[in-house]
Formats: sequence, C-alpha cells, structure tokens
Amino acid sequence: MTHRGAPRGGDPGGGVTVVSDGLSDGPAWAVRMLDSLRDAAPGASTVALAVRRGPERALLTTGDTAFRGGAPADADTRFEIGSLTKTFTALLLAEMVARGELAYDDPISRFLPRAAAPHLDGTRITLLHLATHTSGLPRLPPGFLRTAALAWFSNPYADFSPAALRRALARTRPRAAPGTRVRYSNLGVGLLGELLTRAAHGAGDANFALLLADRVLEPLGLTRTSCATDQPQATGYWHGRPRPAWQIPALPAAGAGRSSARDLLTTLDALLDPTAPPTTVPRTLRTALVDVTRPRIALPRTGRRIALIWNIRPRPDHDLHHHSGGTRGFTTFAGFSPQANVALTALTNTSPTFTDTFIQRAYLELCALVRRGRPGEMSRERA
Repeated sequence: MTHRGAPRGGDPGGGVTVVSDGLSDGPAWAVRMLDSLRDAAPGASTVALAVRRGPERALLTTGDTAFRGGAPADADTRFEIGSLTKTFTALLLAEMVARGELAYDDPISRFLPRAAAPHLDGTRITLLHLATHTSGLPRLPPGFLRTAALAWFSNPYADFSPAALRRALARTRPRAAPGTRVRYSNLGVGLLGELLTRAAHGAGDANFALLLADRVLEPLGLTRTSCATDQPQATGYWHGRPRPAWQIPALPAAGAGRSSARDLLTTLDALLDPTAPPTTVPRTLRTALVDVTRPRIALPRTGRRIALIWNIRPRPDHDLHHHSGGTRGFTTFAGFSPQANVALTALTNTSPTFTDTFIQRAYLELCALVRRGRPGEMSRERA
C-alpha cells in the first residue's frame, strides 16, 4: 500500500511523509492506523487520516481521488462530510449567541412566519432543542421519502427545494414534546441553519453557506471547507459505482459541507484549545469554541451526554467528543478528548453501509489514542 503525506505542494520524495511537528517521516503508529482504516473501507479509492497525540500532529493519505483519472490524494483533498456539517452549524449558533444576536432559548417561532411554523399544541421548540436533537421533530421532512425515492441511491435531497421545506414545516407535527426525548433529526438541524440565516440577515436574501464562511470557516483559516458543489473534490463511490456530487439545497446546515483532513484537524485543534487559533480569530468565535463542547443533555441510564451537536461519552478520567457523517459516496468521523489532548479525523470516499466498519474503527482508534497511547492497537470497547 502506498501512503502519501500531507505537505502543501505535494510529496516529491514519495513514500510516507507526514506533517508532524517537523518530522519528515511518519510515525509507525500513524501508518498502522491508516492501514487499519483502509482495511475498513473496501470500495474506496482513498482514505485520509489526521491525528493529534499530545504535541504530535500527523496527516497521511493513501490512494487517489478516483479509481479512473484521479490525482494522488493528500491532506487538502476535499471530501463530502455529510452530518459532520452539523458540528460547524453548532459553532455558528454559539458564535451568534456570543454576539448577542439570539439566545439558546429563543423559540423558533421568533424567526419563522406563522404559516411555516410546525404545529406545537401550545408547546414551543427552541434553538437549543434543535441543536441537541430534542425538538421532537422527525428525522426527515413530511413527504420527503416520496419525492426522494427515485434518487435515493444517488442524490435524494437534490430536488427538495427551500419552498418544499417551508410547505413541509407547515405540515410537521413533533413526535414528542420538545425537550423530553433525543431523536436525531436532519430536519431539525437543517431548520436551525435556516433560522440562523434569518436571524443574521432577516427574511430576505439569506444564505447559510456565506454566513458560515464569514463567521466560522474563514476566521479559522479553513480554506478547503465549504458547502460549494463546484469545487474540486474526491469522487464518491457507492458499492463501487461513482456518485454525483451531493446536493442538499433546502437543508445545507444538516449535511452540505465539504472539508479536508487538514482543515478538520485544524478545527479539532481549536476545540481542544480555544486559545490556540491566531489572535485574529474574533472573541465571539473563541467563546463559541468553548461553549459548543459544554454538555447540555444527559441521557438516562447510559451516562452519555450531548453538547451542541457533539456526542460525549464520559470516562473516569476523560471525555470523548465525537460525531460522524455520510453521504451517498463518503464516510467521515471526527473525535477528540480535551483532557487527553488527542484528536482524530478519518475520511474516505465510499458510502456507509449496514456492514460498514469504518466509523467503528475510527472511534476505536480514538479510544486507543486515549487509553493506551498505542494508536494501532484496537480497544475492546464497542462504539
């Protein structure tokens, strides 16, 4: 297997190279980790890994951006990150709260026309409910499955327009009282993005992608991260078949993001230490980097918690924050532990399946980083 490193400008020397605090050769533990992840991604042409272990930072890739006609992948190759987009939406929410533009307990009715608001029977959904999956809203908009059926294995969201979302919201009825149950909802976080753009720009020409770039992505220096579908990226595969670029025009905040291994590790570094980003990062974004990881919900019996979007698994001497994402052609994972000063993100260009182990493997490698300091050794802990 050929591993390609991550220095900007390519890898003229070939072999394994790593951006790792000045080291020119990749540490064996990182190479073993990449091998393990590649084995868990059958059908992919590339896997990218970015990892922090204390002071070490390693970025490695293997393969090409496509099976036919692809270029060598590197740490700046863009992957669709699916639901990992939600973690950036959470940062945007926290940044706007820090600015005083809105509050976590604001009801969604503050930003929606009455005709577009879900039927609540006297209860109210807040922005915090949307960001913790406790709104009671269904996973998908009413009627979405009917319209998406023909494109289910390629681009099911592409023809679901913002106008269709507004009509669907008017027909939506919560499945549980807000704040009483955790129910993962693409609709809820997609709606959150719509409300944030309305809060920032009014009900006129709002654009979530531009708002996210202005408030979060550009200040953090994430040059390969965006919601754009017309920029170069790896080709995604589903059961060996190339997939078109993922489009989700009505719910971009829930899953339209693209990013690279380098950018995602930069983000995780900022979450590990909000004082680390350059001094040019606004105070409101630094506040958001702290606020976004604070536990908000405790799940009964399991001990697990939910921050703003991030899942948290408490351990006796550390917490693990993690989230994953998938589209019809890509699978991604990101996780970190502030107490252990470790972080890991893994990306591959093949779709999640029922038998897929890529996310599980990435999670277990994160556990190994924390528990043993031997990243290549698999933990018995189940994700």
